[in-house]
Amino acid sequence: MGMEMEKKDSRDRERIEAVLKLLRKQAPLTMKQEKYCNDGCVERFLRARGDNVKKAAKHLRLVLSWRDTIETESLIADEFSRELSEGLAYVAGHDDDARPVVVFRIKQDYPKLHSQKSFVRLLVFTLEVAVSSMSRFVDQFVLLFDASFFRSASAFLNFFMGTLKMVGDYYPGRLHKAFVIDPPSMFSVLWKGVRPFVELAAVTVVVSSLDYEDSLEGGSDCFASYPRTTSLRFKPVVATPVTGKQHPGVGSASSRFSFTVSNLNSVKPWYLSTSTAPLGHSSRTVVPAESSPSLIGASPLNARSYSFASPGARSTPVKQQTPLQRTPMQVPRQQPRTPKPSFLQSPANLFSFKKEGHHSRGERDKESFVPFLRFYRRTYDEMVYRAKMRPPLGGLTSIVYSQVKTHHHTQSRRFGHLQRI
Repeated sequence: MGMEMEKKDSRDRERIEAVLKLLRKQAPLTMKQEKYCNDGCVERFLRARGDNVKKAAKHLRLVLSWRDTIETESLIADEFSRELSEGLAYVAGHDDDARPVVVFRIKQDYPKLHSQKSFVRLLVFTLEVAVSSMSRFVDQFVLLFDASFFRSASAFLNFFMGTLKMVGDYYPGRLHKAFVIDPPSMFSVLWKGVRPFVELAAVTVVVSSLDYEDSLEGGSDCFASYPRTTSLRFKPVVATPVTGKQHPGVGSASSRFSFTVSNLNSVKPWYLSTSTAPLGHSSRTVVPAESSPSLIGASPLNARSYSFASPGARSTPVKQQTPLQRTPMQVPRQQPRTPKPSFLQSPANLFSFKKEGHHSRGERDKESFVPFLRFYRRTYDEMVYRAKMRPPLGGLTSIVYSQVKTHHHTQSRRFGHLQRI
């Protein structure tokens, strides 16, 4: 086993050296390019090109030229002050495997109001911050696309596919997973058509945040800070007692559909309110005749239907019959029996078996997003994001802060040394 590992390492090293040799043969590498073309970088390009040395060298040379065009070495946070304050693109943290999680909350009008170059520089700056925050043994990141800010499915598809193409071409082997959250309604149809032609489609998942409401910590109370999801949930209502000379109301305890038939206004028997029946009042009590002549025989199950029925139908009393008074022709209808399994089954059933513990693709995609849900729900903090930026990406603030921190550390060491003396 040890000999095989040594042979594999020697072959990998030979490929890396061959790629670097081809690069230097085409054109000499600068100091920054030499630093970029480390062993891990060359290995990623080799894996992306099927261990083909010539293709990997050609791809790497193309990426080096692109980085010089974008001027990645001159990207600093001061160039994107407004974007950082609004939280359009940022690193939300690191997952359980120390992979950085990048969140994109780009609005639909942003690409229209900015040039293509500035838009690409913002994306590259965010990805460079994610790469610089990786630990030594981590070489991939996770992308979260919040598509709820887009109204047009085609507009978001253009932005999404452009970002995936840039990641696939200029950051090969870096993407671990990409999640599209709450896209427009027509996006699934468009994505199904273009998915076979997207290189990174295998690691792309489309999810809805409403499917994970019950999976958050804290239950339903944690949705108070998220107005988008809070508005879609029902809130409990406290029953209010009925006062005055009214008869006990007949209704349900639901906050949205509770109603009470009032006897004060017989012209509008459909008067709605949120009062509920007091304790001791049977939920199947029929509304008294003196409360409203048009609701004779109404019960909590049909009171609302009576309110919208014709006057003739509402005035017809409903005679309640006991099971002993029913005639033989009024025997309750039996439920249909479950059909017994037939010997002659469809041939499709032979291939539709499901193994125990086996989940469908949709269920697996839904479960894969659970570890990253906390990053999507986490509140954006600009100072926390800036703290993840290493110089010179952080701009003047990070450079000054690092120098002040180094100076303070030196002074504390000198002070401690003098105290010991």
